[in-house]
Amino acid sequence: MRRHHPGYGRWTPFFFLAPAVVALFAIGIYPTIFAVMTSFRRYNITRRADMLDGFPFVGLDNYRQAFSDQTFWDSLALTGRFFLSVVPLQIVLGVLIALMLHRPGWGLLRSIARVSLVVPLATTYAVVGLIGRLIFNRDFGVANQFLGWMGIASSDWLGNPTGAFIAIVVMDVWQWTPFVALIFLAGLSMVPVEIEEAARLETKSNWALLRYVQLPYLLPGLTAVLILRSSDVLKLFDMVFVMTRGGPGAATDLISVYVQRVGFKVFDLGLASAQAILLLVLTIILSRIYIRVFYREIE
Repeated sequence: MRRHHPGYGRWTPFFFLAPAVVALFAIGIYPTIFAVMTSFRRYNITRRADMLDGFPFVGLDNYRQAFSDQTFWDSLALTGRFFLSVVPLQIVLGVLIALMLHRPGWGLLRSIARVSLVVPLATTYAVVGLIGRLIFNRDFGVANQFLGWMGIASSDWLGNPTGAFIAIVVMDVWQWTPFVALIFLAGLSMVPVEIEEAARLETKSNWALLRYVQLPYLLPGLTAVLILRSSDVLKLFDMVFVMTRGGPGAATDLISVYVQRVGFKVFDLGLASAQAILLLVLTIILSRIYIRVFYREIE
């Protein structure tokens, strides 16, 4: 018969779980419920009439306004372009890094490399943005130093649309490629050793080994990467805002930057909430597509 500690009671497990549940509700569930409720109201805190009316219920008006807002769609298209620029690069580089670290040998160097991959992940978005501002600074940035060594004229990276977009792409790739590499490295570690060794004896082609032996173990990780990066790109704000404020013009005006501007500069919280809920729905739809297309059970 199992004996419990004298202080252990029926509700003890719930007391241990309570702080995490309260934090989850306060940080995740309540803001989502509030955003859904706000999206159905005329909720502009700078309009005295709205406040006096108690922020009246307007049904789907905010959603109709969001669908008819061309700037919203332009920012969403730019975010899609950003996603298609960074994620393929991160997947390719992540697979290459994972394959290098998966090879036998290297010993201590491989352990150091694995630990160093965590450094970009541990760096907050705002700090990444500050690093990006320094790297791509027109006067003393490292990027222009490299161009000078190659005999290329320096560029005002953050002052022209193309340069600013390239800058945020580079910083996002730097921050998230290690994460992708670690995910794929975990997948490669699941490949049975005897199967991989037998395949290496059968063929000298690394491509054949990757395609027919290792790829099935990478697909679950690929699905996770696509889901996480899609949701992350749709809410990417700190790094872009610190580096470019969404400019110059609208060159880096990603959808999260635009929604923030609607909510906290125009103060139309109803419209901003409707746009945020649409992004949440889009994330769910994309996740279902990724699971259906890429995910495979390993038999």
